[in-house]
Parts: sequence; structure tokens; C-alpha cells
Amino acid sequence: MVAPIDAPAPAEVVHFKSGEVMSIAGHRVEGNAIVLTLKGGGEVLFDARLIDRIEPAVVPPPQLVTAVAAIGEAELPAKPYAALVRDAAHRHRVDPEILHALIEVESGYRAHAESPRGAKGLMQLMPETVERYGVGDPFDPAANIDAGARYLRYLFDLFGMRAGLAAYNAGEGSVRRYHGVPPFPETRRYVDRVLQILDADHREDVPAQ
Repeated sequence: MVAPIDAPAPAEVVHFKSGEVMSIAGHRVEGNAIVLTLKGGGEVLFDARLIDRIEPAVVPPPQLVTAVAAIGEAELPAKPYAALVRDAAHRHRVDPEILHALIEVESGYRAHAESPRGAKGLMQLMPETVERYGVGDPFDPAANIDAGARYLRYLFDLFGMRAGLAAYNAGEGSVRRYHGVPPFPETRRYVDRVLQILDADHREDVPAQ
């Protein structure tokens, strides 16, 4: 039997149109975007069109708190698009934390992000990647994450993890030409940033001694 725990509820709960739910400390509106203040500190910006509603958090009854403690926090979705990322990661044999790290670096979880070079969506799919995998709407989170994960699996199989990440950023041709991570400062910063986020997330999963 798990004893009840004291678990202060977050200030607000965000309901995304994708069906995901996220607990936050607060939010503010900036034009067409909504800035979410995370419980652990920091902020994440989202296109307002992705959010269905934001509601005040309701303090759970003791029985629910006990059930949550029994399930384990690791099983609860803690990041945006967690279910979509988990499913795509399973389909294409990619660590879901790698996908989360890449999405954070590529778009900051903004589903309608678009770069000057034409990269679109959460995983910033280039037009040739969209065409390669037959993505109908690159701004659709499910389609974007699935194609991005599929392409990343292909690159990892081709080049390995570090060079595969470099190819995602600089293109397959650059990695082939330099036989590994090319000497482009932008690409090297990109690879290091993704791996730093991944390493930090994995460290948080290790229980304190």
C-alpha cells in the first residue's frame, strides 16, 4: 500500500488540440502566441492555435494522489506531444528523448514554425523530406513527428548517431563529403545542443543516490 503524499497542484493545466495535457505554473499571451511558464522553471512558446483551453488546476483528492504515486511519475506525459513522440519512436526504433531533444532545438515545440529555407513544423522537415515520405501537411504534429522520426532512423542507420544528427542539420551530402560531422560551426553547435539536452534528460531519469 502506498501512503498518501503531499503533492501541491500546478497553477494551471493546458489542454492541447492534439489531446495532450500539460501542467504549468502559469501563462501569458503575446500576440498570436502563448508563453507557458514551466513548473520547474523556464518558458515555452506555442502558437495559440495549438491550444484548446487553459484551466485552473484542481487539487486532486487523496485517493488520486495515492494512485499517481503508485503509478510512478515516469509514466505520466511531461512534455508536449508526448504520446505522438512515443508512438513514432516505437514505430521507427528511435529513443523518444532524442526526438524531444531534436524538436526542442529545431522548433521549440512550435508546430507551425517555418524557417527561411522552407523547413516546416515541429521537426523542421525540409521540402525534399516532405516529398520523400509523402507528408500531406508538414504542420500536422502527428505527420511531422512520424516523418522526422522515420528520417532520423534512416540517418542513424546510415551514419550513426552523431553524424546522423549532423546530416539532419546539414544534409546527407555534407556528411558524406567530410566522412562524418562537417566542420560547420552551426552544425557542430546543433549536434552538441541536441546531445546536451538528451544527456540532461537522461540524468533526470536516474534516481538520486
